[in-house]
Amino acid sequence: MGTQNRRSRATQQLYDEIGRKLADSGYATSTVDAMMDFDFAMFGLKRSMVKGELPVQLMAELGTGLELGQFEALTAVIRLLNGFGGVAPQEATIGLVAIELNIDPSRASRITADLIARGYLLREVSQTDGRKSVLALTEKAHELLKSFLDLKWTKSMQVFADWDEADIVTFSTLFVRYTAAMQAAYPGR
Repeated sequence: MGTQNRRSRATQQLYDEIGRKLADSGYATSTVDAMMDFDFAMFGLKRSMVKGELPVQLMAELGTGLELGQFEALTAVIRLLNGFGGVAPQEATIGLVAIELNIDPSRASRITADLIARGYLLREVSQTDGRKSVLALTEKAHELLKSFLDLKWTKSMQVFADWDEADIVTFSTLFVRYTAAMQAAYPGR
């Protein structure tokens, strides 16, 4: 109990120092409080995203039986094939899935083999290099993506149900602006 209290006080002292730094930089108290509240909220959101809690919940509600790693591999194939995330559309290989997920190629191979066995992916011959094996989405994968996006947007509409349209537009505009500024501040991507 004593260690927990010391940690809480130490953490509070750090946040108090950050608050003073923001105030010393010219931000009003209400702005400092808003920025700190935003930081706490973003931490919780990032944590749930890193842990994959949102897609895991959606996958469970859809009854897919897919684990997070399998879903992430499937979405990596979708990103590669469609050029999402800043890369041009390209054929999806196990090696590129491994790079996209930042995992070992042998793990990517096991996951994609399981997705093939479950009917979500097909292994095909590359159209540009007949010696190379590539991954393709099945109709089952397309149906899963459609169901996933439908459920995700249903939940998003629930989130915004009591917001007026101006608030939604303002929030979206500011969040996109925030994301771009964060990417500029941390250019190592």
